[in-house]
Amino acid sequence: MIKDLPFYQRLTRLATPIILQNLFAQLMNLVSGVMIGQLGDAPVAAQGLAGQVNFLLTLLLFGVSTGGAIFMAQFWGSRSLHNIHKVMGVTLTLALLVSSLITLICLFFPTSVLHIFTTDEQVIAQGSQYLRLMAPSFLMLAVNYVFSSALRSTGNVKLPMLISTLAMLLDIGLAYGLIFGRLRLPNMGMLGGALALTIAQTLAVITLLAVIYGRKLPVAATLKEMFAFDRTFLARLLQRALPVVANEFIWGLGINAYYAIYARISTASIAAYNIMYNMDNLAMVVFLGLADACAIIVGHTIGEGHEDLAFRYARRIIRIAVGAALVIAALILIFGPMILSLYKVSPEVYQFTRNLILVQAAFFWARSANLTTIVGALRSGGDTLFAVLIELLSMWGVGVSLAAVGAFLLHLPVYYVYLLAMTDEVLKFIIVQVRFHSRKWIHNLVRVMQ
Repeated sequence: MIKDLPFYQRLTRLATPIILQNLFAQLMNLVSGVMIGQLGDAPVAAQGLAGQVNFLLTLLLFGVSTGGAIFMAQFWGSRSLHNIHKVMGVTLTLALLVSSLITLICLFFPTSVLHIFTTDEQVIAQGSQYLRLMAPSFLMLAVNYVFSSALRSTGNVKLPMLISTLAMLLDIGLAYGLIFGRLRLPNMGMLGGALALTIAQTLAVITLLAVIYGRKLPVAATLKEMFAFDRTFLARLLQRALPVVANEFIWGLGINAYYAIYARISTASIAAYNIMYNMDNLAMVVFLGLADACAIIVGHTIGEGHEDLAFRYARRIIRIAVGAALVIAALILIFGPMILSLYKVSPEVYQFTRNLILVQAAFFWARSANLTTIVGALRSGGDTLFAVLIELLSMWGVGVSLAAVGAFLLHLPVYYVYLLAMTDEVLKFIIVQVRFHSRKWIHNLVRVMQ
C-alpha cells in the first residue's frame, strides 16, 4: 500500500480537481448563506428550506449521472466510446425529465412545497419567492451534471472544476451585488441570491458545452450518437442505473424528512441546522472527491478485467477516507465556531448550532466511510440494488424514526434529535463493510452489456 506511488499519483490527479469543484460549489452556498444570514433568522430558515428542493433535485441528478457513470467508467476502461455516447443519451433524457417536473412544481406550487417543512408563514412567504427565482436553474443543472459526469468518467476532471470555479466567482459577485444593492445592482435582499444562482448556472452550462464541442472532446457526442441505443441496451442500463436514482431519492427524502422534523421543533432549530449543514457540506467535499475518484479508478480497473486489483484499490481509498475524516472532524471543532460567528443570529440559534457541530464531528468517520464505500466502490462495481436496501433500512428504519420520536414524543432539543438521527450511520457502516469485504459487489458490466 505504501510503496504503490503510481496509484497515489493517479488518485491525487483524479481526486484533487473533484474536491476543488465540490469545494467551490459549497463555498458558493456558504458565502450566499452568510450574506443572507445578515438579514436575520427568518431569511436563513427560508433559504434553507427552499434550498432543500434544490438539494433533492441535485441528489436525483447525481443518481442519474452516477448511474450512467457506472457504465461509462467501465466502458472507458475497455475504450468503447460509442457505448459511452449511448449512456449519455439515456442519462440526459432522464435528467431533463426529472428537472423539468421539479421546475414546474416550484414555479406553480412553491407554497405547497414549503408547507411540507414548516408552518411559519413568514418563512413560507419568503421561501416561495426564493424558490420561484431559483427554479429556472434546474434545467441547466441537469445538463451540467450529465456532461460533467461523462467527462470525469473518461478521466477529464479538470474541465468541470474550472467551470465550477468560474460559476462560483460569478455567483458570489452577483449575490453580493443583488442582496445588498452593491456594484450598481438593484437591492433584492435574499431574492438576489436566487437570481445570482440562476444566472451563474446558465452561463456555466453554456461555457461547458462550448468547450466540449469546440475542442471535440471524447464526450462531444452528436444527438444521433447519443440516442442510438435500442431497447435491450436501455433495459440493461436501467436495471443497474435506476437503483442508484432510487437510492439518491430515498436518501434525499430522508434528508428532507429531517429538515421537516427540525423545522417543526422551532424556527431557531431549523436555522441552526441549516447553518451547521452548510458547514457540513463544506467539510464533506474531500470525501465526495475521494468517492468519485474511487468510482473512476475501480470502474476503469473492473472494465479492464482486474477485479481483485479493483478491490484492493477500493480498500485503500476507504482507509484514506477514514483517516482524513478524523483530521477534518478536529478541524470542524476548531474552526466551526469561527464560521458561526459570521452569522448575525440570535443567542439561541448560536448555541443550538454549537451543539449540532459537536454531534456532527463525532459521527464524521462513519459518514465518510459509508460515502466512499457505497458511492466509490459498491456502485462502481454494479452492486446498486444493495445500496438501495441498506439506505432504506438504516435511514428510514432507524434515523428518521428515532428523530421523529425524539422531536415529537420526547420533545428533545434539536441537537439531541440530530444525535438520534446519526445512529443510522453506525448501523450502515457495519452492514456495508461486511458487504464490501465479501466482494459480492464486483460485477463486470462491460460483459453484461454485450
